[in-house]
Amino acid sequence: MSRALTRYLLEAMVMLGEGVKRETIDAAAEGFGMPVGPIELADQVGLDICLHVAEVLKAGLDRPLPDLSHVLYEKVELGELGRKTGKGLYDWKKGKPVKDRDAPKPTAEMTDRLVLPMLDVCVAALRERVVADEDTVDGAMIFATGFAPFRGGPMHYARARGITEIRQTLWQFSQRYGERFRPDPGWNDLA
Repeated sequence: MSRALTRYLLEAMVMLGEGVKRETIDAAAEGFGMPVGPIELADQVGLDICLHVAEVLKAGLDRPLPDLSHVLYEKVELGELGRKTGKGLYDWKKGKPVKDRDAPKPTAEMTDRLVLPMLDVCVAALRERVVADEDTVDGAMIFATGFAPFRGGPMHYARARGITEIRQTLWQFSQRYGERFRPDPGWNDLA
């Protein structure tokens, strides 16, 4: 499910490039129920590893991914790889990121921009028969990526929120933010 997690991390980088504060981006994900926000997660994993995985997936997938962030390239070039070097997208002190506690509150749209691409990848994985069923997707995403457990997994969340509403939001985002949000054809099979 690294495809899904990569979409989450890359969208966070796009938002960062748009000028959204890193703490606001992390708060958007944490408010949804993710155990850690994508900016902090990227620093924990290592920005060099994030960049490498993103490059491999971007080259190997048919679906468009966001352009890789110049910030990510710059940090890696400078050797600011995250927690392991003490500096990345955050500065790290005693194993914890130093965060601005007065960052603006996130919007619901910010949360959707982070979460809905993960759901879209899960739908694609089902359509492509990479995974057998929705329960497997939900379990894999909860246990492998930390998807908000109380939401029951991405497919459970999609059904609870409404397949049609999510597909429509993705279409709207594709018009506003680009083809990377175009809903996978597999959404039509779920309605």
